[in-house]
Amino acid sequence: MISLALSILSSTMIFVVFKLYSRFKINTMQAIVMNYFTACFCGIVFQESAINIAEIPHFGWFPFALGLGAMFITVFNLMAITTQRSGLSVVSVATKMSVAIPILFGLLYYKESLGVFKIIGIILALAAVYLASIKKQDGLKIKPTNFIFPVLVFLGSGIIDTTIKYLEGEYIAKNDTPIFSATIFAMAAAIGVLHLSAQALQGKFKFQLKNVLGGIALGIPNYFSIYFLVQALRSGILESSGIFTVNNVAIVMISTLLGILLFKEKLLLKNWIGIGLAILGILFIALEKW
Repeated sequence: MISLALSILSSTMIFVVFKLYSRFKINTMQAIVMNYFTACFCGIVFQESAINIAEIPHFGWFPFALGLGAMFITVFNLMAITTQRSGLSVVSVATKMSVAIPILFGLLYYKESLGVFKIIGIILALAAVYLASIKKQDGLKIKPTNFIFPVLVFLGSGIIDTTIKYLEGEYIAKNDTPIFSATIFAMAAAIGVLHLSAQALQGKFKFQLKNVLGGIALGIPNYFSIYFLVQALRSGILESSGIFTVNNVAIVMISTLLGILLFKEKLLLKNWIGIGLAILGILFIALEKW
């Protein structure tokens, strides 16, 4: 329970940091790259056993970690494109509704239970994510030519969560979670550096210390969101389908409430209904376990 709560808290802190970026005019791409370096550093620091860098490529999870690192920064860029073309609400819905993919994976691949309470809880949770994320009265509006981008965000986010679950169960030793996470973030950072180098060659790169600080502020909760998610999946408190559902819907619910408290956001009636459904969804999933 503690690991799940800390995963939710870490992911919610990512939301808060991102909200502050616009206030302080942080260059998002530069901050994101620094965030990956910071998260990688955290993984190295918190690795309990001695690290032999030469041995890392021999771990079974290594090629998957490289792929995840590439997906991390690719999905981020897709999220940025989707935000520019269709709005923040579309990104929020696509990202959080992607929880359906790891849920289905857990049910089909691991033959997890699917009782009445869990079914109701998952349905309520998905409805809650949608309603709590829509900040406009007229709902989502996506031009047909832009529809591919939220679809790719949905698939990419879902595949990342599903792959983490698969690797946690099949490849990652108990004490290797930090170095596994560090490898993912190192790959993402390397690709990010190539992107910034291309910007520099084009004369579009301008270094600012605040972007570094913004990246550090993002990287710490980003690392722990992955670390504690893996720990929560191993805790046995809920099956993976329940863990992912509760994790995502709680992040949406708490982020929405923090938007009110910290950023004076105005919520529509449907947002409040979404928060209520989120609470009910979590309760029903908990009832399935007990």
